[in-house]
Amino acid sequence: MAIARYTLAVDRRGRRGQDGGEQTADFINCVAFDRAGEFAEKYFRQGMRVLVSGRLQTGSYVNKEGQKVYTTEVILDDQEFADSKGAASDMGGGYGQSAPSQRPAPTSAIGDGFMNIPDGVEDEGLPFN
Repeated sequence: MAIARYTLAVDRRGRRGQDGGEQTADFINCVAFDRAGEFAEKYFRQGMRVLVSGRLQTGSYVNKEGQKVYTTEVILDDQEFADSKGAASDMGGGYGQSAPSQRPAPTSAIGDGFMNIPDGVEDEGLPFN
């Protein structure tokens, strides 16, 4: 059984120290099993934006110095890319390496948050009727 362990950096919004030196991200330990583990090992790289979902699991162990160490991990049920491959190449080749404010705005957005379907898209290609 394949097991992938990686750390996901999640920005803390609106938390900056006076000198700018404070940690502005949380680092979350993630564990993926079987095919999800193989997928993470093969395709995920540092700096990519990914979406994950799963359950929290806590545990503890005694280290070599005899101290009890507590752990918290996300056991992943699902993981996927947060950016399209085309969007990533537009941003210099890496996934999500530019700030969110630098992302291009959707050009065909309707005021209610939905996007227009471009002309030429067949109805049977859509995942709903």
